Amino acid sequence: MGITVKELTEMIEKDVFTDKGMFCGKVADLQIDLRKFRVRALIIEAKRGSYLSEIIGGKKGVILPYSFVQSIGDIVIIRHFSPSAVETKESGEKEVKE
Repeated sequence: MGITVKELTEMIEKDVFTDKGMFCGKVADLQIDLRKFRVRALIIEAKRGSYLSEIIGGKKGVILPYSFVQSIGDIVIIRHFSPSAVETKESGEKEVKE
């Protein structure tokens, strides 16, 4: 997958859409595996009225495994997921499971 960002910080605040065109929100942060120098996950902030906000209810966002990312350019396109793919972690955070 070709990435058009020069720095990881350029990904912050990019709009996130599923491959079916559903708006999910914006990239709020990244989880990095420093031992492998890889992005592990994107933290997606759900925007009011978005597909993601309908799924997660009152939560602010989700942790999305990087394997869901299909392309990054002016926007981030992720693999479409169903509401049943979202689980609540012990900490109360929401996470999309693979």
